[in-house]
Amino acid sequence: MENERIARFDKIVKKGKEGQEALNEYWWEYSLYTSFEFWLMVLFLVAPLILLLFKINKNKLFQILFYGYSVHISFAYEDLYGKNMGYWNYPFPVIPVLPGLTLDSSLIPIIFIFVYQFTLNNNKKYYLYATLTAVILSFVFKPMLVGLGLFRMYGSISYIHLFLSYLSIIIYAKLITDFFVWFKIRYSKNK
Repeated sequence: MENERIARFDKIVKKGKEGQEALNEYWWEYSLYTSFEFWLMVLFLVAPLILLLFKINKNKLFQILFYGYSVHISFAYEDLYGKNMGYWNYPFPVIPVLPGLTLDSSLIPIIFIFVYQFTLNNNKKYYLYATLTAVILSFVFKPMLVGLGLFRMYGSISYIHLFLSYLSIIIYAKLITDFFVWFKIRYSKNK
Protein backbone atom coordinates (compact mmCIF):
# COMPACT_ATOMS: atom_id res chain seq x y z
CA MET A 1 0.00 0.00 0.00
CA GLU A 2 2.80 2.41 0.97
CA ASN A 3 4.77 1.71 -2.23
CA GLU A 4 1.64 2.19 -4.34
CA ARG A 5 1.02 5.60 -2.75
CA ILE A 6 4.62 6.73 -3.33
CA ALA A 7 4.58 5.36 -6.90
CA ARG A 8 1.44 7.37 -7.61
CA PHE A 9 3.04 10.48 -6.13
CA ASP A 10 6.13 9.95 -8.29
CA LYS A 11 3.90 9.76 -11.40
CA ILE A 12 2.28 13.06 -10.47
CA VAL A 13 5.69 14.69 -10.05
CA LYS A 14 6.76 13.29 -13.42
CA LYS A 15 3.65 14.76 -15.09
CA GLY A 16 4.48 18.14 -13.56
CA LYS A 17 8.02 17.92 -14.91
CA GLU A 18 6.72 16.91 -18.35
CA GLY A 19 4.32 19.87 -18.28
CA GLN A 20 7.16 22.27 -17.50
CA GLU A 21 9.32 20.73 -20.23
CA ALA A 22 6.44 21.23 -22.69
CA LEU A 23 6.20 24.90 -21.66
CA ASN A 24 9.94 25.32 -22.11
CA GLU A 25 9.75 23.74 -25.59
CA TYR A 26 6.80 26.01 -26.46
CA TRP A 27 8.89 29.03 -25.41
CA TRP A 28 11.82 27.99 -27.65
CA GLU A 29 9.75 26.60 -30.53
CA TYR A 30 7.79 29.79 -31.00
CA SER A 31 10.85 31.97 -30.35
CA LEU A 32 8.88 33.92 -27.83
CA TYR A 33 12.00 35.90 -26.97
CA THR A 34 11.77 37.55 -30.41
CA SER A 35 8.14 38.64 -30.07
CA PHE A 36 6.72 42.07 -29.27
CA GLU A 37 4.80 40.53 -26.36
CA PHE A 38 7.98 39.13 -24.80
CA TRP A 39 9.71 42.50 -24.94
CA LEU A 40 6.63 44.20 -23.51
CA MET A 41 6.84 41.79 -20.57
CA VAL A 42 10.55 42.60 -20.22
CA LEU A 43 9.61 46.29 -20.12
CA PHE A 44 6.99 45.55 -17.43
CA LEU A 45 9.74 43.81 -15.45
CA VAL A 46 12.60 46.29 -15.80
CA ALA A 47 10.98 49.75 -16.03
CA PRO A 48 9.20 49.62 -12.64
CA LEU A 49 12.42 48.51 -10.92
CA ILE A 50 14.33 51.44 -12.40
CA LEU A 51 11.53 53.85 -11.47
CA LEU A 52 11.49 52.48 -7.92
CA LEU A 53 15.24 53.01 -7.59
CA PHE A 54 14.83 56.72 -8.26
CA LYS A 55 11.43 57.45 -6.70
CA ILE A 56 11.34 55.49 -3.45
CA ASN A 57 11.26 57.53 -0.26
CA LYS A 58 14.74 56.88 1.14
CA ASN A 59 13.69 58.04 4.64
CA LYS A 60 11.17 55.22 4.94
CA LEU A 61 13.06 52.77 2.75
CA PHE A 62 12.88 49.67 4.95
CA GLN A 63 9.22 50.11 5.85
CA ILE A 64 8.18 50.66 2.25
CA LEU A 65 10.31 47.81 0.94
CA PHE A 66 9.04 45.48 3.67
CA TYR A 67 5.51 46.30 2.54
CA GLY A 68 6.55 45.69 -1.09
CA TYR A 69 8.18 42.41 -0.18
CA SER A 70 4.98 41.34 1.60
CA VAL A 71 2.97 42.17 -1.53
CA HIS A 72 5.48 40.36 -3.75
CA ILE A 73 5.55 37.17 -1.68
CA SER A 74 1.75 37.12 -1.37
CA PHE A 75 1.34 37.57 -5.12
CA ALA A 76 3.90 34.88 -5.82
CA TYR A 77 1.99 32.38 -3.66
CA GLU A 78 -1.42 33.32 -5.06
CA ASP A 79 -0.09 33.25 -8.60
CA LEU A 80 1.51 29.85 -8.06
CA TYR A 81 -1.78 28.58 -6.67
CA GLY A 82 -3.71 29.98 -9.65
CA LYS A 83 -1.29 28.48 -12.18
CA ASN A 84 -1.18 25.11 -10.43
CA MET A 85 -4.97 24.97 -10.28
CA GLY A 86 -5.21 25.85 -13.97
CA TYR A 87 -6.98 29.17 -13.35
CA TRP A 88 -4.56 31.34 -15.32
CA ASN A 89 -1.15 31.50 -16.96
CA TYR A 90 1.13 33.71 -19.04
CA PRO A 91 1.69 32.83 -22.73
CA PHE A 92 4.75 35.11 -23.05
CA PRO A 93 6.89 34.62 -19.96
CA VAL A 94 10.27 36.31 -19.69
CA ILE A 95 11.57 33.10 -18.09
CA PRO A 96 9.51 29.97 -18.87
CA VAL A 97 9.94 28.34 -15.45
CA LEU A 98 8.77 31.57 -13.75
CA PRO A 99 5.85 32.67 -15.92
CA GLY A 100 4.45 35.26 -13.50
CA LEU A 101 7.81 36.84 -12.70
CA THR A 102 7.13 40.12 -14.48
CA LEU A 103 3.85 40.90 -12.78
CA ASP A 104 4.46 39.22 -9.39
CA SER A 105 7.98 40.48 -8.79
CA SER A 106 7.99 43.88 -10.36
CA LEU A 107 5.03 45.64 -11.92
CA ILE A 108 2.18 44.90 -9.49
CA PRO A 109 4.18 45.07 -6.23
CA ILE A 110 5.82 48.31 -7.32
CA ILE A 111 2.46 49.85 -8.23
CA PHE A 112 1.27 49.03 -4.73
CA ILE A 113 4.56 50.26 -3.23
CA PHE A 114 3.93 53.66 -4.81
CA VAL A 115 0.34 53.66 -3.52
CA TYR A 116 1.59 52.80 -0.03
CA GLN A 117 4.33 55.43 -0.23
CA PHE A 118 1.83 58.05 -1.44
CA THR A 119 -0.53 57.32 1.45
CA LEU A 120 2.33 57.44 3.98
CA ASN A 121 3.83 60.66 2.65
CA ASN A 122 0.51 62.46 2.32
CA ASN A 123 -1.36 61.01 5.30
CA LYS A 124 -4.03 59.57 2.97
CA LYS A 125 -6.30 56.60 3.53
CA TYR A 126 -4.36 53.53 2.45
CA TYR A 127 -7.30 51.15 2.10
CA LEU A 128 -9.21 53.57 -0.12
CA TYR A 129 -6.32 54.19 -2.51
CA ALA A 130 -5.15 50.57 -2.51
CA THR A 131 -8.69 49.35 -3.20
CA LEU A 132 -9.09 51.82 -6.07
CA THR A 133 -5.78 50.58 -7.46
CA ALA A 134 -6.97 46.97 -7.13
CA VAL A 135 -10.15 47.89 -9.02
CA ILE A 136 -8.12 49.45 -11.85
CA LEU A 137 -5.74 46.50 -12.00
CA SER A 138 -8.55 43.93 -11.90
CA PHE A 139 -11.06 45.50 -14.24
CA VAL A 140 -8.90 47.59 -16.59
CA PHE A 141 -5.30 46.34 -16.59
CA LYS A 142 -5.95 42.58 -16.50
CA PRO A 143 -8.57 42.75 -19.29
CA MET A 144 -6.02 44.75 -21.30
CA LEU A 145 -3.44 41.99 -20.71
CA VAL A 146 -6.00 39.40 -21.79
CA GLY A 147 -6.74 41.44 -24.92
CA LEU A 148 -3.03 41.63 -25.74
CA GLY A 149 -2.67 37.88 -25.18
CA LEU A 150 -0.29 38.35 -22.24
CA PHE A 151 -2.56 36.73 -19.65
CA ARG A 152 -4.99 33.82 -20.01
CA MET A 153 -7.79 32.86 -17.64
CA TYR A 154 -9.42 29.44 -17.65
CA GLY A 155 -12.58 27.87 -16.31
CA SER A 156 -14.88 29.93 -14.16
CA ILE A 157 -12.26 32.44 -13.01
CA SER A 158 -13.43 36.01 -13.44
CA TYR A 159 -12.06 39.48 -12.88
CA ILE A 160 -13.99 39.56 -9.60
CA HIS A 161 -11.83 36.65 -8.39
CA LEU A 162 -8.73 38.61 -9.36
CA PHE A 163 -10.04 41.66 -7.51
CA LEU A 164 -10.68 39.60 -4.37
CA SER A 165 -7.16 38.22 -4.66
CA TYR A 166 -5.71 41.75 -4.87
CA LEU A 167 -7.87 42.83 -1.96
CA SER A 168 -6.68 40.00 0.27
CA ILE A 169 -3.06 40.81 -0.56
CA ILE A 170 -3.29 44.55 0.11
CA ILE A 171 -5.01 43.91 3.44
CA TYR A 172 -2.45 41.28 4.47
CA ALA A 173 0.56 43.37 3.38
CA LYS A 174 -0.67 46.43 5.26
CA LEU A 175 -1.49 44.50 8.42
CA ILE A 176 1.82 42.66 8.54
CA THR A 177 3.74 45.87 7.85
CA ASP A 178 1.80 47.75 10.53
CA PHE A 179 2.50 44.95 12.99
CA PHE A 180 6.26 45.11 12.41
CA VAL A 181 6.29 48.92 12.53
CA TRP A 182 4.41 48.74 15.85
CA PHE A 183 6.80 46.06 17.09
CA LYS A 184 9.82 48.17 16.15
CA ILE A 185 8.43 51.24 17.92
CA ARG A 186 7.53 49.24 21.01
CA TYR A 187 10.92 47.53 21.10
CA SER A 188 12.85 50.78 20.63
CA LYS A 189 10.91 52.40 23.52
CA ASN A 190 11.98 49.60 25.86
CA LYS A 191 15.68 50.21 25.26
